[in-house]
Amino acid sequence: MELTGLSTDQAPPISAPLRFFLTAPIFAMLAGVLIFTTEAQTLMSRYSYETIAITHALTIGFLGFVMLGALTQMLPVLAGVKIYKVESLTIASYILLVIGLLSMVFGLYFQKQILNFIASGTLTLGFLLLIIPMLFAIKKVVNFTPTVKAMGVSLVFALLSILFGAHLLASHANSNITDSHYIFANIHSVWAIFGFAGLLIIGVAFQVLPMFYVAPRFKQFCKKRVVLLISIGLILWAVTSIFFNSYAVVTKIWIGIFFWAFVTTVWIKLNQRRRPITDVTVLYWRSSSVFLTIGIFAWVFNTFLDDKMIVPVSILIGGGFLISIMIGMLYKIIPFLVWFHLNARGYMNIPTMNEMIDKRVSKIQYILYVLSLIGFTISYFYPKFLELSSLSFILSMILLEYNVINPVLIYSKIIKTKPDFDMSAFGMMQEE
Repeated sequence: MELTGLSTDQAPPISAPLRFFLTAPIFAMLAGVLIFTTEAQTLMSRYSYETIAITHALTIGFLGFVMLGALTQMLPVLAGVKIYKVESLTIASYILLVIGLLSMVFGLYFQKQILNFIASGTLTLGFLLLIIPMLFAIKKVVNFTPTVKAMGVSLVFALLSILFGAHLLASHANSNITDSHYIFANIHSVWAIFGFAGLLIIGVAFQVLPMFYVAPRFKQFCKKRVVLLISIGLILWAVTSIFFNSYAVVTKIWIGIFFWAFVTTVWIKLNQRRRPITDVTVLYWRSSSVFLTIGIFAWVFNTFLDDKMIVPVSILIGGGFLISIMIGMLYKIIPFLVWFHLNARGYMNIPTMNEMIDKRVSKIQYILYVLSLIGFTISYFYPKFLELSSLSFILSMILLEYNVINPVLIYSKIIKTKPDFDMSAFGMMQEE
C-alpha cells in the first residue's frame, strides 16, 4: 500500500466518517423493502412518488452518506487542511440528514406534505453544514492536486444539485408542479449523478488506485483535463436541455465519452497493477466499468426514445456504476481507517486490512448485489423478477452491513487494551 502524499496529522476522529459509512447500508435496506412492497407498474415511472422516494433512499441514504463520510476523511488527509469543528459539524449534519431523509422517503411514499416540508429544510441544512465548510477548506489548500480539484468541483455540483433538490421537494410539498419542474428535475439528477458522484469517484480514483492496488498512476492529461471537460459537458448539457433540446444528445455523447474513457482506463490500470491479486473490491471496480459502459450507451440512445427507458438506464448507471464503486470503497476505506487510527495510537499488533473483512461473505454479497441489478433491469420488461431481485438486494445490503461493522468491532475491542507504544510522549514533544 502506497501512502505517499497523505497528511495524516490532519485526520478527523474516526467517528466522523464512520457514522455515515455504517448508516448507508441501512438506508439501502429500506429502499429494498420499499421496492419489494411496491407494485412493479408504479415503479415503471420515474416521476411516481414511490419511485422518487426509493431513488432518494439510495442516492442520499447510500451514495450521499458514503460520499460525505469519504470527503470528511479524505479531504483533510489528501489536501492537508482542517475542516472547522469537523466532529460537531458531522454530528449535526448526520442528525439533520437522517431526519430529513426519513421525512422525505415517507412523506413522498405516503404523500404527507408536512413531512416533505420538514425534509426540504432539514436535508438542505444537513448538506450545507458540511459542504460549505469543505468548500472553504479547499480554498486554503496549498498543494492543489488533481484529486483535490476534482473534490472541489464535485462539491460545487453537489451544492447546486442540493439547491435544485430543495426547490423540487418544496414544490411537491406545495403541490405546485409546473413544466419547469421536470427540467429542474433532470438537471438535478444528472448533475448529482455525474457532477457530484461521478467527478468525486474520478478524483478519488487518482489517489486510491495507486494507493490500495499499487496500480500505475494516471497520465497527466487524464488528471488535469478530464474533470474540466466533463464539467464543461455538464454545463452545456443543462443549457441545451433548457434552450436547445434537440442538441442535448450531443452533450450527452460528450459526457459519456469521457466517463467511458475513464472506466476503460481504470480497467487497464487494474490489469497493470503490480500485485495482481483479485479481491471483491477489484470485482466491483470491473463490474462498475461494464455497467457504466452499457449505461452510457443506453442513456444516449434513450434520447431517441423520449426517455422512456430512463428507469433501466438509472439502474445501470446509479446502481451498476456508482453504488458498486461505493461498496468496493467501503471494503477498503473502513479497514484502512481502523488500521490507521489504531496505528496512530501506538497499537502494533493489529489485524491486516484484508483480515478485517470476511472474504467469503463479501463474495456472496457481491454476487447477490450483481444478481439484484440484473434482476431489476430485467424487471422493467418482465415484472415477475422484481420481488426476487429486491430480496437479493436486501440480503446483499445486510451482508454488507455485517462486513463493514466487523472492522469497527475490532477497533472497539483493541482500543480498550493498552497500546504497544505510549504515543503521548510524541504529543508532548510536539506541543513543546
